[in-house]
Amino acid sequence: MNNMLHLHVAQSFLLCAFLMSGRSIAQETQAGGLRFTDVTVQSGITFVHTHGGSGMGYIVEGMATGLATFDYDNDGYTDIYFLNGSALKGTEADTPAKNALYRNNGDWTFTDVTEQAGVGDEGYGLGVSVADYDGDGDQDLYINNFGPNVLYRNNGDRTFTDVTQAAGVGNGSKVGAGVGFLDIEGDGDLDLYVANYVDFTYENHVPIVINGKRFQAGPQYYSAVADSLFRNEGNGTFTDVSQSSGIAAVTGPGMGLVCADLDNDSDCDIYVCNDGQPNFLFINDGTGHFEESGLLLGAACDFSGKANSSMGVDCSDFDNDGLLDLMVTNYQAEMPVLYHNLGDGLFEDATSRCRIPHSLFPHVNWGTALVDFDNDGDQDIFIACGHFDRIEEIDDRTSQKVANYLLLNEGGKFVDVSSLVGEGLKVVETSRGAAFEDFDNDGDIDAVIVNSHTKPTLLRNDADNNNSWIELQLQYAGQNLDAVGAVVLVGDNTKPPPGNTIPTTQMAAVMSGRGYQSHFGSRQHFGVGQAKSPVTVRVRWPNGQVQSLQVPCNQLTRIKFND
Repeated sequence: MNNMLHLHVAQSFLLCAFLMSGRSIAQETQAGGLRFTDVTVQSGITFVHTHGGSGMGYIVEGMATGLATFDYDNDGYTDIYFLNGSALKGTEADTPAKNALYRNNGDWTFTDVTEQAGVGDEGYGLGVSVADYDGDGDQDLYINNFGPNVLYRNNGDRTFTDVTQAAGVGNGSKVGAGVGFLDIEGDGDLDLYVANYVDFTYENHVPIVINGKRFQAGPQYYSAVADSLFRNEGNGTFTDVSQSSGIAAVTGPGMGLVCADLDNDSDCDIYVCNDGQPNFLFINDGTGHFEESGLLLGAACDFSGKANSSMGVDCSDFDNDGLLDLMVTNYQAEMPVLYHNLGDGLFEDATSRCRIPHSLFPHVNWGTALVDFDNDGDQDIFIACGHFDRIEEIDDRTSQKVANYLLLNEGGKFVDVSSLVGEGLKVVETSRGAAFEDFDNDGDIDAVIVNSHTKPTLLRNDADNNNSWIELQLQYAGQNLDAVGAVVLVGDNTKPPPGNTIPTTQMAAVMSGRGYQSHFGSRQHFGVGQAKSPVTVRVRWPNGQVQSLQVPCNQLTRIKFND
């Protein structure tokens, strides 16, 4: 090696060392006061998830579940509803596994109220969503199972009634996945989109044997099926419009989904993750008829044109440009994909440009969220990770149990601070669904994560910074009191209030169903950095009407539709 080459190598080494040390310093700076504490044990939550495995390797065993967070009793604190699996064929259980509802006591303890509330469904739970579908002022539950689904109507007295059969939304014996409520045609009530996975039954189970041991077959061994769409008739019943709406024109192994206005034309579109096939982007023509346009609009595959095995998705505006972007989690040996909205419904894969870390590549990524954890005025990313049982026996490149990831947004580029924000992000489990709420009403976003075949993880955000925040509770009209489909913009770059500065205008959608087959975020939370009160808020209601008002910082504000 000549001297010049020695010099170049030395310079390159020093440059790499400088950049690596700089990134470490930057990480510590950017984590600035953010800390998560694992409070699962002291919370009183004793729920344990089961995947019902019998050693047969049924495909549903690896899916595990989502969960829902919502205020079921309207007491001002967000409660938690855990889905559970059940004993699959060939498994014996002393007592049936069931879903569990935990009431938030407001002091970081939770009480199991499943029996009193009447929501202990014993089906094989996979996906869940929440909305006030009947417009009576309280939140109802829809559960997407392997087998018949369940609709629980909230009675307003801390109890629920199973109205599945009367409502007509049982959806047969399909393998469920994500679910979401939305108003497909702008008539003021909430319709129901139900993702379906594959045509799996015990009778058509495909056994996969490797080294003499059974493992789960992938979705490619089964036929994909169409999703289901139910129109709300406004009288407590629903009609299956899957065929007439265009939804059933395509089939795919659906998983997580979001329903939001992705092409900015004032109606709700639908994005569905597919496991091993191109993802769906159903564009709404405003009348409740949809055209699947994912490939055409750049949101179906990654930058290379590869269809990934997608799991979960969230929707928000990560770069504060006034358009809703998509964060999609994928399988092992696939990067999660951050789809940047270019306008007119077009998307680009911005994963590399936004520096999503390559350390996610070996893992299966499931639950996800675009949420402002540090209240600095932009959306950060959480990703829940975990693999299937005994995966190390056939693949030494990955692990069943993996720590989850927190990526802080620094001007549209993301920095992995998972190891810098406390022991809560060092929990190593087999995570699936995750939900994000301000459980203690202190102005920062906490987290709860479902872990397959074990207890969940509850993380308290103990951020120590001086950033301000606002939380909004919207109330619309008619049977859509939740304002599902509304869009909220925070900040006004043209005419800010005197002495007020917000990084840029933020944007978020009011959604029912998101992440990995989960529901969270009924309140709209925005960090506003060092902004001073009041903050300009504009609400574009589901009917297109825009309402503008000044909102004080560091408190919850209820905004009622002003017609």
